[in-house]
Amino acid sequence: MKRVLLQPAYVLHRRSYRESSFLVELFTKEHGRFTVVANGVRKSRSPTQGLLQPFVPLLVSLAGKGELLSLFHVEINGAINLLRGESLFAGFYLNELLMCLLQKWDTHPGLYAAYENAVSLLQTDVLEQKILRSFEKYLLEELGYGLLPKSEISLHNTFSPDKYYRFIPEHGFVLCEPPDRYEMGAIAPSAWASTRMVAASKPISLTNIFSGKSLIAIAKEDWQDNESLLDAKRLMRFVLASLLGARPIYSRRLFMQLDDGRNNEE
Repeated sequence: MKRVLLQPAYVLHRRSYRESSFLVELFTKEHGRFTVVANGVRKSRSPTQGLLQPFVPLLVSLAGKGELLSLFHVEINGAINLLRGESLFAGFYLNELLMCLLQKWDTHPGLYAAYENAVSLLQTDVLEQKILRSFEKYLLEELGYGLLPKSEISLHNTFSPDKYYRFIPEHGFVLCEPPDRYEMGAIAPSAWASTRMVAASKPISLTNIFSGKSLIAIAKEDWQDNESLLDAKRLMRFVLASLLGARPIYSRRLFMQLDDGRNNEE
């Protein structure tokens, strides 16, 4: 029988199972992502149901045979993270990425720490996009898809701030001609971050062209320049799309609905 005792964990997702139980998707510090059965927790007198929520730091104990273990103990492991509005949607987005991209039982202690830090930083009324970009970048690196050099020398030997590069999956960045003014139209660089605007207003090939200046800033996680931050969103979206394939990210729809609501108010 396999036993996991007092393991730091977060709930990524849960769904009803049989009459009184949940199937719970956990992300743990030492064992990665996996699914457990939480038996009887949907009963009205169960004290555990309220704990099995996203963004609550937990200690969990599990036991069982085979791959699907049973949860037999859970307790709070620190301050509860209170996420609201856009930051709540962003937290759901992080959870979906982990569920879609991590193999079960693969250990990622560094990624666990990055997730814990991101969730803690999301406790703000206004969402800071740099939190998502840094986490996406770390996630890709952890999965073996590091896009950019890490050392200062390699970075500046690879990219020139005044040149442009096309990202080609499985090949990386290739020097290319800068987009001409006709291709870019009258759209500001900030519009490049919107998939809908890109699809409607510019040739799709422009979505994978980036300035060397932005790529250097992204590599350093220097988010002071808003254009580099928007280019980072475009780059991460482009790379993640190839990894996710046809799997939808439902939390993105929440952001789109929120944007539509704001536009209707205006």
